[in-house]
Amino acid sequence: MSQSAEAARSSPTKWIVLLVVLAAAVGGYLRFGDALSLDAIAAQEASLRDFQAANPVLVYGAAFAVYVAVTGLSLPGAAVLTLVFGWYFGFLAALIMVSFASTTGASLSFLLSRYVLRQSIQKRFGDRLHVFNDALARDGAFYLFTLRLVPAVPFFVINLVMGLTPVTLTTYWWVSQLGMFPGTAVYVYAGATVPDLATLSANGVGGIVSPQLLLAFVLLGLFPLLVKFALRRFRPQPADASDQA
Repeated sequence: MSQSAEAARSSPTKWIVLLVVLAAAVGGYLRFGDALSLDAIAAQEASLRDFQAANPVLVYGAAFAVYVAVTGLSLPGAAVLTLVFGWYFGFLAALIMVSFASTTGASLSFLLSRYVLRQSIQKRFGDRLHVFNDALARDGAFYLFTLRLVPAVPFFVINLVMGLTPVTLTTYWWVSQLGMFPGTAVYVYAGATVPDLATLSANGVGGIVSPQLLLAFVLLGLFPLLVKFALRRFRPQPADASDQA
């Protein structure tokens, strides 16, 4: 009885938190969605770079917060943001920021799933939860590392379902940080090879084709295949029955 009463009292709070988060996401998209289009950003390219030079802390902080919000609330556009940040901030700065922002957003989604949306997530992904738990029991953190390297499962599903597993937040954070880093580096590099958004907006990709850009797209295509090959080669193998005997 006490557990039922506690669940009844906490349920309205969870729904209030969820509604506030959804309202903030929808409001932000309606307010700034058009401003984040490629045409709008290209039209303000020179002003954006001047503003960055004059206000670096503000620009980096705002970009970090936007990326955390997009990934944490499972909103569409994370891949596009990664490309845009690679173009805007340059490879190294964007790589560091996106790497930590994506892990922070994933951890936020993980916590929302564990403490706010547990019941609804369990109903929606209950069948996958058994698969995740069995794989974690068998392979431990290496299973999460594999999921992060090979995008066979959408990242937002990983964030939500992992929140219902016994994985600790600390383990989830550092494994996600390492596992997502190679893919992040490839996407940031692809964005950093784009020299001019105005040309891209006017002429499409054909207007800015370069050896560096072609290499970036080749890496984007080959990366999952290379990771799968490496995982098959280095994945811990279970002991044979003869060895156990």
